[in-house]
Amino acid sequence: MTKSTDEFIPVYGPVKSWRYGRSLGIDPIGKISTCSFNCVYCQLGEIEQKTSDRSIYVSSAEILLELQKFAPWNVDIITLSGSGEPTLALNLKDILKETKKLTNKPILVLTNGTTLTNPEVILALNLADKVSIKIDAVNQRQLQGINRPTEIFNLPGIWGGIQEFREKYQGQLAIQTMILSPWNSQTKAEYISSIKSLKPDEIQLNTPRRPKPLKHQLYARGNHTEFHPYAVQKLKCVSQDILQEFADYIYTNTNIPVRYKQK
Repeated sequence: MTKSTDEFIPVYGPVKSWRYGRSLGIDPIGKISTCSFNCVYCQLGEIEQKTSDRSIYVSSAEILLELQKFAPWNVDIITLSGSGEPTLALNLKDILKETKKLTNKPILVLTNGTTLTNPEVILALNLADKVSIKIDAVNQRQLQGINRPTEIFNLPGIWGGIQEFREKYQGQLAIQTMILSPWNSQTKAEYISSIKSLKPDEIQLNTPRRPKPLKHQLYARGNHTEFHPYAVQKLKCVSQDILQEFADYIYTNTNIPVRYKQK
């Protein structure tokens, strides 16, 4: 049965991920998009509630009830993402623990890394099999222009939190970087230096192929199609050659595997 695009259900999909295969989504944030960033390319549209405060937005019980309806979970992975920054969910640890117990599937969390100075978040994320952290900026100008944080985040502080998490995390760590325009040699060098200190398991390069809704859309949590029943803004993408050139540069200088979406 087709659901209304305005109806909030905390479990959605499965969706096809170029990075992780067939993925079932868990949205612990709710109908109102809530995030510590308001990225210029966000596939959800403009973030409605801009905050870095943690709270229980969707109860664990509601999530688990909906999750049971998807049994036997014929997917490659279960992903916490959805309508904003999933680590803002105060019940993150409970969601991860109970989801793993119920489904016995690998669990991934997508995060922008702004909460990784919080020991409770680090403790919760250690229950995830995989964590993918968004890093689009190596300087404050990039951070403000691309990610548009809800408050004045200190970029070295964000990197420091990610570094602290990396030192304790035993799962698979990926760094996801959105490329909106070609980077100059200095920016590339700064990125390489920071990546070397983090030692992620892989790097994922992307460019905004999905158009951005002009207003927040729950429908946009899933796979993009050419048809979308709402107004969008098409964003400029870098070429495949630029992505490949940067991927080769990163691998040559770090020996860390790099993936990017093929055409």
